[in-house]
Amino acid sequence: MQNIMFKAPLWEKSLRGVFFYCYFMALFGLFSKEKKQTLNQGLQKTKEGLFAKLARIVVCKSKIDDDMLDDLEEMLITSDVGVETTLKIIERIQKRVSIDKYMSAEELNEILREEISNLLIENNANEIDALDNAQTGEPYVIMFVGVNVVGKTTTIGKMAYQFKKAGKKVYLGAADTFRAAAVEQLCVWGERVGVPVVKQAMGADPASVAFDTLSSAKANNADVVIIDTAGRLHNKINLMNELTKIKNVMKKVLPNAPNDVMLVLDGSTGQNAFEQAKQFTKATEVKSLAITKLDGTAKGGVVLGISDQFQIPVRYIGLGEGMEDLQIFDRREFVDSLFSK
Repeated sequence: MQNIMFKAPLWEKSLRGVFFYCYFMALFGLFSKEKKQTLNQGLQKTKEGLFAKLARIVVCKSKIDDDMLDDLEEMLITSDVGVETTLKIIERIQKRVSIDKYMSAEELNEILREEISNLLIENNANEIDALDNAQTGEPYVIMFVGVNVVGKTTTIGKMAYQFKKAGKKVYLGAADTFRAAAVEQLCVWGERVGVPVVKQAMGADPASVAFDTLSSAKANNADVVIIDTAGRLHNKINLMNELTKIKNVMKKVLPNAPNDVMLVLDGSTGQNAFEQAKQFTKATEVKSLAITKLDGTAKGGVVLGISDQFQIPVRYIGLGEGMEDLQIFDRREFVDSLFSK
């Protein structure tokens, strides 16, 4: 995306062009070889674990029977797909087996691949509509939420880098005022990427930081505003009140803000990520997900379960430390990489 500039006036003031360009590249399989390689490498541990378990299931079996489905159910659950999503997948396979009594064990890999892909398509059916909600002439505001150490600030920095690379004017807001390290880290990313960071003193009101950030961004005709928030998963009522206050203050500057509330989850934590998603979706209206650290874990199945159970589009996945290792999530590319040999 280094040399991409949108010349039409509509694209200049809206993020729509950036989102659609990136998303359609993913949608039609136009990933660069480098991005595809990064995806394959990032899912390697998950893939190795998956195929090892599948191999044990089909050994010495000639057809898909109840025992094999029981083993498959256990395999998916232990791969952090989650119980509810696993049962959906098993039910789908059972229906296919009941129609075709002669399905072989060798077909299990392809059947599983198809059903997982279909499930992701159904769960993310409105992805493009969700991406196309930027308001022409106003900054597009993304509020980040999530607990500490999930890679939230790093994800913000990488996203700011990609937006700036696409020719967009980006502002960052350091609204995690409860940790000096969080503000410092965001400022480091701002300097590294070359985008302004709006901050206040330690312990300042987070909503005040959000207000100042949006005011500055609006006055300077910014395209994108990304607001970092405190990564505390404390009392749910307090969390809800804090995030609601930030959103209400934002609306005083930009009535449509925030356009997106993105929850960042650490994919390597497996079932803990489910619990975090549950708590944050109760505390605020989460509109999208970013799932990080998939390159260092065999628990990539968590992407499937979280997408299915919470019916929230996975927008980004983190596959490494590099600037380009934050990728727009494409369900087809994800499943292809997961099941490629």
